Amino acid sequence: MTLSSASSTSTPFPQTALPGIELLPGRPPTLCAPPVADPVEWAGAHRDALRAAVAEHGSLLVRGLGLHEPALTGAVLRRLADGLMQDQEAFAPRRRYADGVYSSSKWPPNQPMCMHHELSYALEFPGLLMFACLEAPAEGGATGVADSAAVLDALPAELVQRFEKEGWLLTRTFNDEIGATVAEAFGTSDRASVERYCRAHAIEFTWEPDGSLRTRQHRGAVLRHPVTGRRCWFNQIAFLNEWTMDPEVHEYLVDVYGADGLPFNTRYGNGDPIGLDVVQLLNDVYAAHTVREPWRGGDLLLVDNIRTAHSREPFEGPREVLAALADPVRRTDSPDSTVSADIAGSAGSFEGTSS
Repeated sequence: MTLSSASSTSTPFPQTALPGIELLPGRPPTLCAPPVADPVEWAGAHRDALRAAVAEHGSLLVRGLGLHEPALTGAVLRRLADGLMQDQEAFAPRRRYADGVYSSSKWPPNQPMCMHHELSYALEFPGLLMFACLEAPAEGGATGVADSAAVLDALPAELVQRFEKEGWLLTRTFNDEIGATVAEAFGTSDRASVERYCRAHAIEFTWEPDGSLRTRQHRGAVLRHPVTGRRCWFNQIAFLNEWTMDPEVHEYLVDVYGADGLPFNTRYGNGDPIGLDVVQLLNDVYAAHTVREPWRGGDLLLVDNIRTAHSREPFEGPREVLAALADPVRRTDSPDSTVSADIAGSAGSFEGTSS
C-alpha cells in the first residue's frame, strides 16, 4: 500500500481533481462532494486525489456522498483501499458487515475512547482507516483526530527518550465476560491455532487454570512514517492503560479480576508501571492537538493511521459507524531505536529507516 499515491492496480475511471478542501481551525480537513448519482464510481474516479489529500493532511472528512447503506458503503471503501484487512487482535468486539467491513468497536456510549492508533500493538496494522457514518447520534460521538508528529514534539523529551529506549508493554487477559474474547480477538478459540498466531506475531502467552488467556507483547512507541519519514508517536500507551479507565470501572475490575487480571494494561518496556501522572499528561497533550467535526449521516472519514491518532467521544442516541482497516503495514520492532515499518503488499515497497 501507499498513503501518498495509488497502488499499481489501475481503476477503470478517469482520475479527476477534487473540489476545494476546507482547512479550518479546530476541524479536520473537509471536502464537500457535489451531488453524485453513483458514490462508488465517484470514489473510483477520485481515488488517487483522495489518497493524496490524506497523505498531505493526515485525514480527510468527505461530506455529501450519502453513505447510508452497508452494501453501498462497503463498495466505496473497497474502491478506495489497496486491500482490506481482517480485524485481528481486537481489544473490543465488532460486528462484521462484510469481508473487511466492520462496525466501530463496541464500547460503552457514555465513556470516551481516548486517542489511539488502530492496532499499534500488532506487528501488522492498517496504514489507512476508513469510517463511514450511516447514522449520526443525537448528541456527541464525534471521531476526533490528532497529528501524531505534533503530539510527539509536544511531549517532554525525557519521557519520549525513555519510551524510545525501552518501548512499551501491553498485557491482556482474555475471558468470556469482558472485552474481546479469544475467538473475537484471534478468529478462533482453538488453543493450538491461537498459540501459533502468538508465536508468529511476537506475543508471549499463558493459559490460566480457569481457561483464560494472558498475553504480553513488547512494541516500540515511536514509528518513522514509511512514506514521509516523519517520526510519529505511534502506540496505545494511554488508551489501554488502567488509569484511562473510568475510576468506578477500574475499581470494579480490580476487585473482580485482580490488578494482574485486567482485560488490558500498559507498562514501560522494562515492566515498570506507568503512573497516573504520565497517563494524564499523554491524554492532555492529545486533547490539545485534537480537532473534531460532529458526524452527519452519510459522512466518510479517511485517516492515515500512522500520522494521525483518532478517538471517539461519548454519545447519546443510536450511532452506526462502519469501519474498514486497509493497506497493511508491517512493523520491524527495535525497542532501542525508532521503529521502522515496511509497506506490505505494494509494488516497490517503501521501508522506513531507524534513527
